[in-house]
Amino acid sequence: MSILVVGTVAIDSIETPFGKRDNVLGGSATYFSLAASLFNKVHVVATVGEDFPKRYIRLLEDKGIGLEGFHVIKGKTFRWEGKYEYDLNVAHTLKTHLNVLKIFDPVIPPDLRKTDFIFLANTDPELQLKVLEQMRGPSFVACDSMNYWITHKKKPLERLLGKVNLFLLNDSEARQLSGEANLMKAARLIVSKGPKAVIIKKGEHGALYLSKRSCFLTPAYLLETIYDPTGAGDTFAGGMMGFLSRAKRTDEATIKKSIIYGSILASFAVEDFSIKRLARLTMPEVRSRYDIFRRITKY
Repeated sequence: MSILVVGTVAIDSIETPFGKRDNVLGGSATYFSLAASLFNKVHVVATVGEDFPKRYIRLLEDKGIGLEGFHVIKGKTFRWEGKYEYDLNVAHTLKTHLNVLKIFDPVIPPDLRKTDFIFLANTDPELQLKVLEQMRGPSFVACDSMNYWITHKKKPLERLLGKVNLFLLNDSEARQLSGEANLMKAARLIVSKGPKAVIIKKGEHGALYLSKRSCFLTPAYLLETIYDPTGAGDTFAGGMMGFLSRAKRTDEATIKKSIIYGSILASFAVEDFSIKRLARLTMPEVRSRYDIFRRITKY
């Protein structure tokens, strides 16, 4: 079972207390697809401009990522410039240049419309709904969002929630969407709006999963070296969806195990700037860290 991701492929400039990198590969679909491709075939639907470096396209191709829905069009690529202080859970946006993203209108190639696993990365919920209208009976749909869409597109976002299996957001977004300060109450209220389950990402403090039937809390993998947290949430989603598609199961026990793999993939992503660590990551490394994670969380 393959995976379809609809999102952004971008050029980032990032500064953290541990260094600075300009004009590096970023974007939600990029992080997701590199993580998920360790488990299964991934197809990307995204748009970039004529300035997008060809070496980045070759990187995606070398990882076996399908680019049937990846388009290079006239104009400049979406660019984001951000800075992190020592609280790496908070990204400070310095500049955003939407460029070709202003006219991004995702059209799913006909051969991909029966894809079983779909990830709708953070973008306008009206576009996310449009993607789902083009699909034919997917097995599992997960989506991400952000505070901007909660503020400005809450009604279409709530329509979207009724059409997805899993909704991912961070703790501040969960509080904003639900109006609840307590994360358990926030998660329950969000599930009542339609999704079968919700995951609240809490950065270095792990993740909370809640459905109508169960609750699951996992810590983050313990790290001593963190350089760049950009894309960690999308990498988490890629690890999850990659594992689920490979397992060909979406029962709650498998979803819980996939959350652990998501956490592990995210732990690798933050160990270097941009996608450098993900680009050289291997499955033996992932399995080794999974075993360590299992040992340190067993009681």
